[in-house]
Amino acid sequence: MADRDLLAASALFSGLTEGELDDVVRAATTRDLRRGDVLFSEGEESEELFLVEGGRVAMSQRSVDGRESVIALMERGDLFGEMPLFDGLGRSTEARALEPSVVTVVPYEPVQKIYEERPALLWLVVALLSTRLRITDSALADSVFLDVTGRTAKRLLELAGDQDEFTLPVTQEELAGMVGASRERVNKAIASFLRLGWLDQRDRRYRITDREQLTRRAT
Repeated sequence: MADRDLLAASALFSGLTEGELDDVVRAATTRDLRRGDVLFSEGEESEELFLVEGGRVAMSQRSVDGRESVIALMERGDLFGEMPLFDGLGRSTEARALEPSVVTVVPYEPVQKIYEERPALLWLVVALLSTRLRITDSALADSVFLDVTGRTAKRLLELAGDQDEFTLPVTQEELAGMVGASRERVNKAIASFLRLGWLDQRDRRYRITDREQLTRRAT
């Protein structure tokens, strides 16, 4: 059974009536994913969107030579896969589970019907896409104004959240994809944080020992 409260809180469905939300919940299913499972690939035709109930899903693109760039990490409450509903094109990214995850699967058809009957709800879509665009703008600015070390510091802080101690939820290769650099250069950046005493590391377990300095390096 899909998580009704989680759906109701998402940007795309927050303005629905109880009846409209009931229609979405009835059409929705849940899917369990193992680490590495691919929900969809770039360019695929699509007929459903997704909401993360638990775990993490990476949205990524690959270059011709196979290098991966992680565009975004989707966590609990995050919605993705909605763009083809509105433009009719194929998937713009690959979606892959980074750890055991659970997603709600919502077919496009009932959602499209609701928006056709109440087009004023499309302002919710505008707000969602505006948020996506702001995130993209921020990522582009990082690629221009931050070097690899700065981008690595920023990604580590994002993954840590409010916690000083955290387990890296991605592999070093996946972290490099998030930073937009080679694994070797990202590892070199982390080594510099360890040497400076800003960070402690044991395997994939990290402890931020100087958040102020790490934050300063990320700006």
